[in-house]
Amino acid sequence: MGALTMLRRLLLSMALVFTVLPAAAHEIRPTIADVEVGEFEVTLTLRTALEALIAGIDLSAVDDTDDAPEAAEYDRLRALSPEELEAELRAAWPDIRDGFIIQSEGERLQADIVAVEIAEVGDMELPRDASLTVGATLPEGDSGVRVGLAEEFGTFVPRQIGGGDDAYEGFLDGGELTPELPRAQILTEGAMQVFVRYVVSGFDHIIPKGLDHILFVLGLFFFATQMRPLLWQVTAFTVAHTITLALAATGVVSIPGSVVEPLIAASIVYVAVENILGIGNTKWRTIFVFGFGLLHGLGFASVLGDFGIAQGRFIEALIGFNIGVELGQLAVIAIAFLIVGWFMQKDWYRSFIVIPASLVIAAIGAWWVVERTLL
Repeated sequence: MGALTMLRRLLLSMALVFTVLPAAAHEIRPTIADVEVGEFEVTLTLRTALEALIAGIDLSAVDDTDDAPEAAEYDRLRALSPEELEAELRAAWPDIRDGFIIQSEGERLQADIVAVEIAEVGDMELPRDASLTVGATLPEGDSGVRVGLAEEFGTFVPRQIGGGDDAYEGFLDGGELTPELPRAQILTEGAMQVFVRYVVSGFDHIIPKGLDHILFVLGLFFFATQMRPLLWQVTAFTVAHTITLALAATGVVSIPGSVVEPLIAASIVYVAVENILGIGNTKWRTIFVFGFGLLHGLGFASVLGDFGIAQGRFIEALIGFNIGVELGQLAVIAIAFLIVGWFMQKDWYRSFIVIPASLVIAAIGAWWVVERTLL
C-alpha cells in the first residue's frame, strides 16, 4: 500500500509540474481560416505553419513535426527569414496548391496565392505563425462554395467572416468540406445547430478516434462489480476534462501534447495495474479518476485548445462537445457490458476476464508511454 501511495503522489506531482510548461515549438496546430465568399470570388485567409506544408509533412499522421520524416527540412525552413520562406512557398506552390480545396457545383477551382505575411524568425523555441491568403475566381451563376483542406494538411477550422456570432464556424478533419456557403451572403447557425454539431464531434473523439480514452474507460469498467459506482466514476471523469478543456479553450492553460500524451498513457497503465493487483476502493478510485480526467481533458485540449471552439457560441459548443464525449464513454461501457457484463457475478469473472483484459490494456498503455516519450 505504501508503494501505491508513492505512485499516486508521483503522478500527481508530475501533472502539477507539467502544467506550467510552455507550448512546444514544433507541435501541430489546426489551420484556422477566415472565409469570405463574394459574388465573383472566394478568399481564405489562413493561419498556418507554412514550414510544415512546404516540407510535405503529413499533419494527419503526427502530433509534432519532430516525429515526421521531414523534420530536418522543417527545421531548415523554420530558420529562414520571412522573405526566404515566402520564396520557398511560391516555388513549392504547384505541388501544394491542390491541398486547398475550393469547390463550386462539385467542380474543383484553382487556388492561387493572394497575399503572404510571415513573422520574423525570433525565438526558435516558439512557434512561428504565418498568414496565407488564397483565392479563386467563381464560375458564372449563383451556386455556393464548399472549402476544405486535403487530409494530409490536418485539422481545419473555417470561419465565415462578416456574420457575427451566428456565422458558420466549423471544426473539420482533413479531407472534410464545409457546407455550401452562399455567395455574397453568410451561412448562419443557431445555438441548437452548433450544440448538435459539437455533440457529434465529442462522440467522434471517443468512438472511433479516442482509443486511449476508450482503454481508460474499459479499465474503469473491469474494476467495477456494479454499474452505479462505475457511472459515478465516468461522470467525475467527464466533469474533470470539461474543466481543463474550458481552461485550454479560453487560453488560461497551454500544455504541449508531448507532455500530456505520455501521462495519459501512464494513467491507462495505472488503472489496469490496479485491476490486476486488486487494490484500491471505489471512493479513492473516483477521486483519482477525477484527477486523471483533468489530464485527459488536456488531451482533448491539444486538439481544440489552440484555437478555441465556436467563438460566438462557446458555451453551446463546450457543453455539446462534452455531452458527446460522455455519450461516447457510455457507449463504450454499454458495449463492454453487452459482451462480458453478464458474467460480473461469476466466480471466474476476475480470473478469466478482468485480469487478462487488464493485462492487455496495461501492455498497450505501457507501449504508448515509451512511444510517446522516447520514439
